[in-house]
Amino acid sequence: MKFIIVVVISIYCLIFSSIEVKAQAVKNNRDKSYVDEDKLIEKTTFSTPAPDSIVKDQDHNQLNEVVVKSNPSLVKYGANGTINVNVTGTVLAASSSVNELLGRIPNVVVAEGQISVLGKGEAIIYLNGILINYERFAAIPVSQIARIEVISNPSSKYDAEGKAVVNIITRQNIESGMMGSASQHVTVSKFAGTSTNTLVDFNYTKGKFSFITNYGLQLGKGRELLYTARTRPDPDVYMQSVLTTDWLRQFNNYSNFGFGLQYTFSEKSYISLAYSGNIEDLGGAVESRNSITNNSGNSFYATDIAKNDVLLNQFINLNYNLITDSKGSSLFIGTQYSNYNGTVRDFIEENSVVEEEDGRRYLKNDVGNTINITAVQADYSKKISDNTKLELGAKFSYASIKSGTDFFIANADAVDFELDDNLSSDFTYNEKIMAAYFNYAGSLGEKVDFSAGARAERTNYDLYTNANGVQEFGKNYANFFPNLLLNFNFSEDWKAHFSYVSRITRPRYQALNPFVVYQDPFTTIEGNPNLLPEKVHAFEIGTMYKKFDFKIGYTYKIDPISGAALQGDTPNSYILRSLNLQKGHTFFSSLSRSFNIKWWSSTNTISMNLTKSVDDFYSFEMSPVKPQIYLYSNNTFTIPKLFKIQLLAWYLGDRSYGLGSDNSRSTVTLGIERNFFKDALKLNFTANDIFHDFMVSGNYEVGQTQIYYHRTYTTNYFKLIAAYSFGNSKKTTYKKSEIEQTENNRAR
Repeated sequence: MKFIIVVVISIYCLIFSSIEVKAQAVKNNRDKSYVDEDKLIEKTTFSTPAPDSIVKDQDHNQLNEVVVKSNPSLVKYGANGTINVNVTGTVLAASSSVNELLGRIPNVVVAEGQISVLGKGEAIIYLNGILINYERFAAIPVSQIARIEVISNPSSKYDAEGKAVVNIITRQNIESGMMGSASQHVTVSKFAGTSTNTLVDFNYTKGKFSFITNYGLQLGKGRELLYTARTRPDPDVYMQSVLTTDWLRQFNNYSNFGFGLQYTFSEKSYISLAYSGNIEDLGGAVESRNSITNNSGNSFYATDIAKNDVLLNQFINLNYNLITDSKGSSLFIGTQYSNYNGTVRDFIEENSVVEEEDGRRYLKNDVGNTINITAVQADYSKKISDNTKLELGAKFSYASIKSGTDFFIANADAVDFELDDNLSSDFTYNEKIMAAYFNYAGSLGEKVDFSAGARAERTNYDLYTNANGVQEFGKNYANFFPNLLLNFNFSEDWKAHFSYVSRITRPRYQALNPFVVYQDPFTTIEGNPNLLPEKVHAFEIGTMYKKFDFKIGYTYKIDPISGAALQGDTPNSYILRSLNLQKGHTFFSSLSRSFNIKWWSSTNTISMNLTKSVDDFYSFEMSPVKPQIYLYSNNTFTIPKLFKIQLLAWYLGDRSYGLGSDNSRSTVTLGIERNFFKDALKLNFTANDIFHDFMVSGNYEVGQTQIYYHRTYTTNYFKLIAAYSFGNSKKTTYKKSEIEQTENNRAR
């Protein structure tokens, strides 16, 4: 039923878009005083200042009154494969978090702590063209976001980490005066409970000084439920483990904060200093229930973990920007310091029933983790002519990671705890990365534009751990990443592009750390210090004809980073661990169409992906390869002077990738929004994931074990938002630039 809903909406909107555009074109020919979705015209009645986006006439005079008969387009597709998503003025602006916002835009999938672009893989996050980490990304106030760029073919200017780039662009700050907003979100979920999110941001500018600050606080409850079945069907080693893990999260203090100062020397230069951070004080409990059946009989294990986790992240960056000539050439110099401090103080109670004999023991898991990252960066962009530009840059970063894990165990008395050396460990990691890049953009005649460049990175690190015996080693490697983009302008209505991009994904720091994350007596999560970086070569061909966007592509992965549940030292134990596969292939194709009439704005995408993973080391059972279908439709209906209604639906079909299978998932979301007091007050009510069908599940077979997993998130909820904007400003000047820093993303 849910699949049919998404299919009908997507196909209907794709067909209707062609019919509606033709009808609208006929109407526009009859009445030149009205315009289509992307054009504005002059109507001389009374004078009023036009916004920046309005085109001025050839004499550079200000246009008079502008009559807009349609809503702003939600999505626009660039000739080079880039997707631009408008947030300001759309229902997307009512999202509670950037994470929720990204999950509502086409071709982007947010799940299991990753942000991925279909056909490309995991993306890295930029803020106003500068790379940021996941924690800082999560702290960006949605009220400050103007639009989002999804760059599927990033040039060498962007860090080589990540297969795609999601660039978040904030609204311009004020020219003088103040501006701010405050919003209160209340979310009610039958699955998880109730949570609240309070968000405040404030900007002030006077003369050459600008100030910006924001604060957000989330309180309440969250939940995640994982069902796992592990089966060894061989009669000689038969075993079946049915494990249910329920994360009942209590947000004691999930807050983010920040402020920034900027001094503008002139129209061509400014310096900015910014401090930001976030606190994650997480309580609640984790309840695990594991029923094990083997040749020896039946046993049952119940584990309850009282959570007491606190994470404090802090970031300081200092940047200088200069426009060096009248053509717009620019120089950027920046430095950034990042600090992560995390503590875990979990109290674990185990109860077991084995052959009708009860057993009980208690554990304490004490973890301390510190990450410090320092980086400096310089970028220079030389605009040679209107169509020619040269970009150069260099970066150096140093990361230092230290963590210690102490496991204490006591029997039924829960009094005398003793250190367990097998579960306790220390870990240190130091890494240096030097990078340099160039990118040259120009034209080959009147119909062909090109961009070519390369990025070179040299990585040096040393690692120490005493988990499972002392391991101490260092590595030194260099990588070279070329890229090429060709744009073909055949006509005003017909454009095409070809791209080749090479990328790398380094393991996250915690994925290298082999310390034990306890889940139940037979299930642990451990890092893998032998992980290798994943290398990617991606090709894409695309064409735009009028409002239709079509592209096909192929991605080849070397040492792709994946994960699996591997059998441990005992027959019933399993370790969840990141690992490198041998190689991977992905083929994809996509067709998109957006249209906009005066009362209806719609964005629609249909795509197909075919993925094949290959490995002969971990004894995965090979399975057939089957394509995956993706359907997306986002519709906004505007009832003049009353309200807006949003209907969002997407479907991600079944996938079989050679080493396992993923099951389908989908979402249907309905929202209604009304503005009051000249748009100063906004009320929004949303029913998210109405059928609660956003669940990640699948199966694979590794070694002798068949594994099925099913993960449920808190996506089915009702949410009420009240947002109030205030101030007396007209334009913003504060430019919060942050240094490009991939290492922060790997701190998760």
